[in-house]
Amino acid sequence: MSKTQARKQSRRSSFKRLPKGPNGGVQLLLIQSVEHLGKQGDVVEVRPGYANNYLLPQGLATLASDHHKRMVDKHRAKLLEIEKARFAHLQSLADAISKQSITIDALANDEGHLYGSVGANEIVAELKRNDFHLTPNQIRLEGPLKELGLYTVKVHLHQDVDAELKVWVVPTAADQGSTAK
Repeated sequence: MSKTQARKQSRRSSFKRLPKGPNGGVQLLLIQSVEHLGKQGDVVEVRPGYANNYLLPQGLATLASDHHKRMVDKHRAKLLEIEKARFAHLQSLADAISKQSITIDALANDEGHLYGSVGANEIVAELKRNDFHLTPNQIRLEGPLKELGLYTVKVHLHQDVDAELKVWVVPTAADQGSTAK
């Protein structure tokens, strides 16, 4: 056997394959809940690339071994308690957001059409000023806001928790002064 063949053979043997599931995918145990996949403690079957490139490196899942399953079963009550506390916190946050009304200044013409648009980034920035720290992907817009007026925007906090936020898009003070002349 030549040196290159020996190197290739040692590389192949050092690479650990993930255990296959009944449908040809990889079976993993979710450490954290993953939206559109499963909740914490679920055994899921995913494609190898999704497992190797996302779930395992991010620490969202681990191999579905008997040992890990026993550990999750042992700590399931504690996990449920933590999840209930988190859910209650998100529910109170959703109630607080639903009571909020934010105002965003934008440049507009006389008919009320905006020069540009208002998107999730502007809404998140305004919410940050009111001490609500969200990310733009939690704001669910059907499209950018392109006219002046009142909009009801969905805020997605958890797969089971959504809130509705009132967003006022008003002309900037410079616009109001120019239309009054």
